[in-house]
Amino acid sequence: RMLELATRDMAAWVAQGCEFGHVAINMSSSEFTRGGLAERVLAALDQSQLRPERLAIEVTETVFLGRGTETVRHSLQSLNHAGVRIALDDFGTGYASLSHLKQFPVDRIKIDRSFVHDIEHDIDDAAIVRAVIHLGQSLGIETVAEGVETPAQAAYLRANGCDLAQGFLYSKA
Repeated sequence: RMLELATRDMAAWVAQGCEFGHVAINMSSSEFTRGGLAERVLAALDQSQLRPERLAIEVTETVFLGRGTETVRHSLQSLNHAGVRIALDDFGTGYASLSHLKQFPVDRIKIDRSFVHDIEHDIDDAAIVRAVIHLGQSLGIETVAEGVETPAQAAYLRANGCDLAQGFLYSKA
């Protein structure tokens, strides 16, 4: 239902000449296990006459765990090859993050807010955020910091080369 509503709204924005970049939709494990996810997403984009780059699929590492890993990999690869962006949400809070970056097509790493929150005061959090940013740069993966609330956090992220940031500093949810 969310995919249907999002693509309908996106098509309306395009028709009105509104430039919006892209829209991200979170996908749960159940969306992948249901089967045919890539086909459903691409059909919705086609029906709405939207370019695939206008959509990003966000997944957490829990999607990569358990049975169905090959189904997840196939779906993400199909979407990625079509031009849909793939974002790994809440990076660093799950299991085996580094192996997931190697095994699955990921265009964007979203650094979890739990690491960003204390980067001004906690040297360990600051080191983790800096390392994730540099990892993304080394792998050619865009980095996004979640939960940015202060100008000092934004300055730290900017100084360390984080590509994008989101949070209450910029806009309320």
